[in-house]
Amino acid sequence: ERDYLDCYWSTCGFPSISTILIAFLKRKRSKGTSAIVQDSLVLFKYRDLRKATDNFSRKLGEGGFGSVFKGILPNSTAIAVKELKYLEQGEKQFRAEVGTIGTIHHINLVRLWGFCAEASKRLLQSLFHQENALMLDWKGRYHIAIGTARGLTYLHEECQDCIIHCDIKPDNILLDAEYSPKLADFGLVKLVGRHHSRILTTMSGTVGYLAPEWFSGEAITPKADVLSYGMLLIEVISGRRNREGLDEGLENYRPIRVANVVNKGEDVVTLLDYRLEGRADKDELARACKVACCCIQEDEKDRPTMRQIVQILEGVSDVSIPPIPQFLQR
Repeated sequence: ERDYLDCYWSTCGFPSISTILIAFLKRKRSKGTSAIVQDSLVLFKYRDLRKATDNFSRKLGEGGFGSVFKGILPNSTAIAVKELKYLEQGEKQFRAEVGTIGTIHHINLVRLWGFCAEASKRLLQSLFHQENALMLDWKGRYHIAIGTARGLTYLHEECQDCIIHCDIKPDNILLDAEYSPKLADFGLVKLVGRHHSRILTTMSGTVGYLAPEWFSGEAITPKADVLSYGMLLIEVISGRRNREGLDEGLENYRPIRVANVVNKGEDVVTLLDYRLEGRADKDELARACKVACCCIQEDEKDRPTMRQIVQILEGVSDVSIPPIPQFLQR
């Protein structure tokens, strides 16, 4: 099994996103196979996507809402096609939400290119470009942490509707040629009103990144994404899956270990991926550790917003040392 960061942030085995605007300019419409609909989105026929993906035989990855397949269009454009599952909304709502997502443009978000909506065959597309694996240094990891936070800030606060991602994890953070992060797998069934008037009742996400409110039955707000981001940030720092520490006892569970080190004022370098051999900006590392601890607080009211997280990571503002989250020990 490859080292964690080699697999998930260096894009080995997962797609990264090429320059989206260039792809739009170079896009060619295959005669009789697709049509451009609202907001420049392309409406594809299912049979054409099935042919492009070689009958969905080249799987790139799988998540809670479906599988992603590699494909090639007749004009040699490389695509990633996600086949959605477990969708409960009707055709009208599906198209409305796809239209909303199609208008979302941000440097740290994957941009939707087209979709298929034939009966139960609902698929989304984004462009990708395969990269070779590498081990990210601290500068690259911190760049990813800030970019991911900016993308979430945009979804939570700057879209017409608040969009809660609900599944923040390394698998859903793709990298472009400059290793800038692009949030993927967001939007469908997670659009809520600006004042969170639409309550989410169906559990979404991945074990290990879920906020406790998913289990308690409380209303889900953007702060659920904040906790998931904190769990991910700990993995950025350590270079390993958080769950790996559970094999050595609860005291070695990485979120608890980070919280203990920060709360006791111990050396945060001990939390850094050992492969970096201590090569990290100490101020940035300290900020990242404190932010992670603030994000994983049990009560969502005690967690910062994603905008506040960006400001802290950029050194614009500071944050006090948070308490050790008790729910992690339960």
